[in-house]
Amino acid sequence: MTPADAVAAAARRSYGRLVAALAAPTRDLALAEDALSFAFQRALETWPRSGVPAEPEGWLLTVGRRRVLDVLRSAATRMSAPLAEADLPARDDPPEAFPDRLLALLFVCAHPAVDAGVRTPLMLQVVLGVEAKAIAAAFAVPAPAMAQRLVRAKRRIRDAGIPFEVPDRARWPERLPPVLEAVYGAYAIGGTASDLRGEALHLASLLAELVPDEPEVLGLAALVHLAAAREPGNEGAPLPLDEQDPAAWDRRLLDRGELLLQRAAAFGRPGRFQLEAAIQSAHDARAVAGVVDREAVRRLYAALVRAAPTLGARVAHAVAVARVDGPEPGLELLEAIEGAEAFQPAWAARAALLAEAGRSAEARVAAARAAALTDDPAARARLAELVR
Repeated sequence: MTPADAVAAAARRSYGRLVAALAAPTRDLALAEDALSFAFQRALETWPRSGVPAEPEGWLLTVGRRRVLDVLRSAATRMSAPLAEADLPARDDPPEAFPDRLLALLFVCAHPAVDAGVRTPLMLQVVLGVEAKAIAAAFAVPAPAMAQRLVRAKRRIRDAGIPFEVPDRARWPERLPPVLEAVYGAYAIGGTASDLRGEALHLASLLAELVPDEPEVLGLAALVHLAAAREPGNEGAPLPLDEQDPAAWDRRLLDRGELLLQRAAAFGRPGRFQLEAAIQSAHDARAVAGVVDREAVRRLYAALVRAAPTLGARVAHAVAVARVDGPEPGLELLEAIEGAEAFQPAWAARAALLAEAGRSAEARVAAARAAALTDDPAARARLAELVR
């Protein structure tokens, strides 16, 4: 592995843990991110000469820690109280030594003092390292507007002095929803980034262990397990479900996901993530039955839209209807969705259904629009193939 590859791998694997470790003493997310960026740059300059260290994350944490101290001690920085060096993580400790700090950072971003509309995007960027541009695309918001919201949220955390700690259990209910949204968002946005999706799977599992009596937490864990079971295991773009070989799916993850879903359902309080997991379960049933119950999938999506009418849910519902009733009813539902002008999945679904309906010229226009809204070469290639 080249030094540049090692830096990239460390960023994918441990970005959130490193930010959490660097931000905990100062409560300044922007400073922690700047210090980490400095550490990455130093690694790119140093590792080609000295070699990749045995503990890359520990090296990055040490350099980032020193950078934080340098900034705080500079004449340009004013603090109300001096920062004790002992308050920072030990210089040689790898970020894996701070799993509670990563979880604490999730809850910091979900603090009531942070604007509700930016809590989940903030977690996606700061904790999970998702770029602001990708977050903006997922939320169908212009990139500059999303970047500005994120900057304001970080400033709010610093200025309000929000403590970097896991709150007591009495405060968890008000903070859990955006945390669950961020974990799922990381998985959904992850695409072919296996490290990001692996982090989402880890966090979902951790939350299920910490809050085993909350059905939506169990539902999220079930959802991520059931979806992760179908990962192709290579660097290529995931194939559409209908083109995947169920024999290649991970039986262990499937079984774990089904068990989690059963545990969630036993509470008798269905919610958004339980419905999402049930949809994944219906698709995964093809591994046993050989077919998918399309009508059941349609009913589940209809229930999901009633429970959580997100853009993604409404687009998926339109596609599910098309699979049962044909492309035209699905297109009618897509047309009725408001606020999807910059939502790439809506245009991709529209292109597919128009092509299926034989409306080739319109399909090409929709495919071009969908292609313009993604940087993923595999997605663009699939769109081109769709309307060829």
